[in-house]
Amino acid sequence: MPATGAGAAARRAVADAHRHEWAAVLAATVRVTRDLDLAEECVQDAYAAALDSWPRTGVPARPAAWLTTAARHNALDALRRAGTLRTKLHLLVEPPAGTGEPDLPGDPVVHDDRLRLVFLCCHPALAPEAQVALTMRLACGVPTPDVAAAFLVPVATMAARLTRAKKKIVAARIPFRMPPAAELPDRLDAALSAVHLQFTTGHTAPAGPVLTRDDVAGRAVDLARLLHALMPDEREVRGLLALLLANHARRGTRTAPDGRLLLLAEQDRSAWDHELIAEADALVVGALRGGRPGRFALQAAIATLHASAPSYGATDWAQILQLYDELARVWPTPVVALNRAVAVAMVDGPAAGLARVEELDREGGLAGYRYLPAVRADLLRRLGRAAEAAAEYERAAAMADNEAERQFLRDRRSELGPSASRPGPLQHGDRR
Repeated sequence: MPATGAGAAARRAVADAHRHEWAAVLAATVRVTRDLDLAEECVQDAYAAALDSWPRTGVPARPAAWLTTAARHNALDALRRAGTLRTKLHLLVEPPAGTGEPDLPGDPVVHDDRLRLVFLCCHPALAPEAQVALTMRLACGVPTPDVAAAFLVPVATMAARLTRAKKKIVAARIPFRMPPAAELPDRLDAALSAVHLQFTTGHTAPAGPVLTRDDVAGRAVDLARLLHALMPDEREVRGLLALLLANHARRGTRTAPDGRLLLLAEQDRSAWDHELIAEADALVVGALRGGRPGRFALQAAIATLHASAPSYGATDWAQILQLYDELARVWPTPVVALNRAVAVAMVDGPAAGLARVEELDREGGLAGYRYLPAVRADLLRRLGRAAEAAAEYERAAAMADNEAERQFLRDRRSELGPSASRPGPLQHGDRR
């Protein structure tokens, strides 16, 4: 292979390893450094070394192992230079179960660095939003702009929030270890929220040319499975895994071959992964037993109803609305209220759904949320108010950073025809 070909192949391999392995390599490096900033620096240097070395030596058979070894060597060198290796040496290797220091009664025995990093980032010394954001960035490998998009804040704001959280971990001397079993419930909600948001950024990418990032969503599913293996009796862990599986089962049908977004009604249900749907359904049954269900169990029940319906027309919207009613009580957020408005429109008609969307708009909790004008546009279209619908499609398209979503909204606007011009203020003056 010519040098240019080898260089291109190496760059592709490094980019692929960055997408798939960054979080795992970082987690392994944190075990050495006990310092998140230093670990990130060492991992970045390892990737830079790969870009320099792999075009000359070839892509290694196990890229992640090569990167992990390089990052850990970088970390050891940095600790030696800082004169801290001697004081930290006893922390670098955790003894296997049954040797060295005994486990405390009831402590989980976990040998996956990603879970250790998840629960480090979810330490209760951090504010709940900081726990979720830091877990997404470090343990899940979600880029800072995507974390910012998930929280509807500017990138600079999120970067500053992440920096403060890492400094607090250092200042509080929080150890990189699995917490005792009794402490896990206090960190669980943040861990589940972070994995869910990671999946969301893969299921529908916040920005870029494609609708989905299946590798990102797949890594979230893997983390959810690890959490379920660790805490199989936790109903919300079952709920999260079921929610992710029910949605991930549709991953191959959400876009047409040309990249066009396909609505749920247009997707080929025969091509869905029905084994995953059956697994999700069984998990939901367990998550709903034993008392009032949590938010992930309820979302999973909604997702499995969609996934189990033999056709879009056979969807049990009445039951979905009942589940949204309960979800709104358990987790009263504006996004849940918007999704509930869609279910209201399917049960009681588009006018009833639109009334609830207008209430949400006036309350202001979804300012800047691209799906608010998109939902309003669809309801206006169904009501025959073409001019107002056209304006909302244009507004939603202007807010969308994902090209597949933007093109879908533009196509919807075009379907209304050129006669659907922007309405005057007297016709639509209440839109804010």
